[in-house]
Amino acid sequence: MILFKQANNLIRLIDEFLNTVDEGLIIFKQGVTNYLLKNHEGLLDNLKTIQTLESKADVTKREIVNILYTQSLLPQRRGDVLRMLEEIDDIIDLCKKDLFQFDVETPAIPFELNQDLIKLTELSCSAAENVITAARSYFRSPEQVKDSLHKVYLFEREADKLADTIKRKIFKELPISNLSEKIHLRYFTLHIETISDTAQAIADNLTIMIIKQSL
Repeated sequence: MILFKQANNLIRLIDEFLNTVDEGLIIFKQGVTNYLLKNHEGLLDNLKTIQTLESKADVTKREIVNILYTQSLLPQRRGDVLRMLEEIDDIIDLCKKDLFQFDVETPAIPFELNQDLIKLTELSCSAAENVITAARSYFRSPEQVKDSLHKVYLFEREADKLADTIKRKIFKELPISNLSEKIHLRYFTLHIETISDTAQAIADNLTIMIIKQSL
C-alpha cells in the first residue's frame, strides 16, 4: 500500500511538471506574438509568468528526483527517466531565455516577417507539446507514445522548412542592407527553431526508452 501511494505521488508530480512546461510553451507563443505586435506590456507580463513557471518546474523536478532516489522507484529506468525530465526542463528554460532576449536585444523585425515568425513559433511549440504528450504516455499508456512521436517529427520538419524560408527572405528578398541586422534576425529565427530541435532530441531518446521497455 505504501509503495502504491509513493508511485501515485510520483505520477502526480510528473504530471504537474509536464503541465508546467506545457503552460510555459503557451506563454512563450503569446510572448513572441506580443513582441511582434509591439505590445510591450503584454511581453513583460509573459516574462514574469514564464519566470514563475520555470522556477516551479525546477522545484517539481527536484521533488521527483528525490522520490526516485529515496523511495527506490523505477530503479531500472531511473537514469533514462531523469535524463528525459532534464531535457524537457530544457524546453521551458529555452522559452524563458528566448523571451528575455527579445526584450533585452529588441531585434528590429520587418513587418513582412511577422506572420512567418508567428507560424514558426506555433510549429516549434507544437513539436514540444507533442513530445510532452509522448512523455506523459510513457508512464500511463506506452502504446500511445509512437503516435505522439510521429507528430513531433512532423512538426519539427515543418519548422525546419519554414525557418529556412525565413532565412532566405532575410538574406535574399527583404530590402535589408545592414549585414549585422540580417544576422540578428537569423539569430532569433534560430532561437525559435531550437525549441523544436530540442523536442526532436527528446523524441529520439523516448524511442530508445520504449524499445528498452519492450525487451
